[in-house]
Amino acid sequence: MFENLKILRRAVRAVATKDPELRVQRFYLIQEPQVEFLGRSTHYMNVGFWDGDATTLDTAGEALARKLGEAAELRAGDTVLDAGFGYGDQDFLWLREREVGRITGLNITPHHVEAARARAEAEGVADRLDFQLGSALSTSFEPESFDRVVALESAFHFHPRSAFFREAYRVLRPGGVLAVADIIPIDGATPRMAFKSGPLSFLKFSLPDENWHDGSTYAKELTGAGFADVTVESIREKVYEPWRQYMAGRVDDEQYRRQLGKALHKGVVRHWSGQDVMRQELDLLDYVIAVARKPE
Repeated sequence: MFENLKILRRAVRAVATKDPELRVQRFYLIQEPQVEFLGRSTHYMNVGFWDGDATTLDTAGEALARKLGEAAELRAGDTVLDAGFGYGDQDFLWLREREVGRITGLNITPHHVEAARARAEAEGVADRLDFQLGSALSTSFEPESFDRVVALESAFHFHPRSAFFREAYRVLRPGGVLAVADIIPIDGATPRMAFKSGPLSFLKFSLPDENWHDGSTYAKELTGAGFADVTVESIREKVYEPWRQYMAGRVDDEQYRRQLGKALHKGVVRHWSGQDVMRQELDLLDYVIAVARKPE
């Protein structure tokens, strides 16, 4: 019970602040990592791409990272900026599978940065994976510093996302690619504050009004930042419903229940209750892979 009260207090602190960066930092402190990743083999925090081979949140998270890497056309030797990298699992994957030259990660959440740095040191790749504390909206990098800029399910937090698009354009070399996996509404007129299910409550307080628009406006913002060859592809059919089914089923898994403990499990059950409401709310959301190129 006491642990559930701690979680509630941390959630209230996240909602209470008017500082958008601090709100996001506190959002990622609501759940302790040892609870959030209980029984997991990775630290992906995305909802995943549930293709034919994805059967767990870990494999689905990895599949989404691969899909974004493909969309960004990550190549051997590329210099990459990863904006809002979480724990950086995708960066280790891209380093290993796509043989990029160097990835610089930016993240405003200190414990994410510390964890990613520690892993890079432990795996002997700190010379190629540089995880930094900082905002992707205003960086100190020289113009035309990167071949690719990516954001894996993080750009919806950026206040506003359009400023990130402009900064990405500035730091990309001519011909460079921006690729983003992102959460948006299907219809921008959908009231953001109407979402009632626990797992989607983050839409109310960690996503600014300026980012609440549909794919057409999303593409216009990329074009307005100077990008060309803009595409905004919906992949929602292989994202939301399989994610919901997996997470709802996990709540009833006996091994997960035992690992979590009675009190915490009770809180998780409450959080994931109301699946009919959640299913209806997910029908209002799109999940997109947006790709844009800086003209030569």
